[in-house]
Amino acid sequence: MDQIDKATVADQPALIETLAQAFQTDPALSWILPDPAHRARALRSLFRTLVPADMRAGLALRSAGDEAAALWRAPGQAHGGTLEFLRTVVPLIATFGTALPRGLKVQGGIDAHRPQGRFWYLHYVGVRRDHQGKGHGGRIIRAQTAVADADGLPCWLETATPENVPLYERLGFVTQVEWDVPGGGPHFWGMMRAPAA
Repeated sequence: MDQIDKATVADQPALIETLAQAFQTDPALSWILPDPAHRARALRSLFRTLVPADMRAGLALRSAGDEAAALWRAPGQAHGGTLEFLRTVVPLIATFGTALPRGLKVQGGIDAHRPQGRFWYLHYVGVRRDHQGKGHGGRIIRAQTAVADADGLPCWLETATPENVPLYERLGFVTQVEWDVPGGGPHFWGMMRAPAA
């Protein structure tokens, strides 16, 4: 069984590469960035911004061989504050360019449907394409849901990938809300996992 470790700053390049590969075919990011070559470059830029921000607001996990990575925001940190906005706004504008309006539509929907309260927020989880379907995703998620269970805290995530919904259900997540991004954007599921007794 894969060892799952808390990532350090030194692990950030591997985390960025794992997540960029994993999200190349993500429905939301494919809608925001329809050109695959541009998307590949933009995803590396996106995760160079998001990985450090999420590590400051929570933690990152990685499998021993960097097959999988997960970014978790700690309870009370799901909604970024003003300082985080100022740190990330310029890099994100540079990343998305003319696709920024679509990116803002997606982010607006996510923000509008995310609950308030204290919960661990699974912001991003991904498995490198050549390692998908081997259980890495479930293992890296369970590593942190076990911590949430011990603390009596729920977990929240959103997904625009229909194939992922049954996986998350097997891990104890239950759909709370569904929505479509305006203007022909993707369908999203918002899912909560209650802490196990």
